[in-house]
Amino acid sequence: MKIEIIPPKTTPPCERCCTVSMTIKSFKGRRNVEVHLFRPDWPEQEEKQYQWESLIGPCLPEAPCPEGSSRRVVMESFTLQERDRIINYLKEQYATRLTGLRSLPLEFPVPDGLPALCDAEAGKNIGLIRFERIPSYALNLPLRGLFDLSQHPPIVEEVSS
Repeated sequence: MKIEIIPPKTTPPCERCCTVSMTIKSFKGRRNVEVHLFRPDWPEQEEKQYQWESLIGPCLPEAPCPEGSSRRVVMESFTLQERDRIINYLKEQYATRLTGLRSLPLEFPVPDGLPALCDAEAGKNIGLIRFERIPSYALNLPLRGLFDLSQHPPIVEEVSS
């Protein structure tokens, strides 16, 4: 399994600064499915403690979401300690099923108008992994994963008639 952890280049302006993704070898009939991990919820009090004017930049002209959505991008990300716990857990629990784990730092200020993973809805190709429903999930932090099956090749190609 390839593990790539890119640390922040400078001291982040807030503790919520890490993204994490995993690549599942075989999932729902698809090969090498990338799953973006996120916190689905957080204490309202935590959100109030940040100085948002220094964390969120101007709205991108082509932004797909309304102003304010990037706050959720920051809040759904992980602290350095949470990132390490998640990566260690996944490495131990799913070593034979994963081909990769990756963590990147958020770049501050985060442009406003970015879509938050926690706002995505499941559909035909887009789905959510709810770790809290997995009996062996042992971390005491909320964790979900978002995937898009349309972005990954099928394991078995369809035979045309």
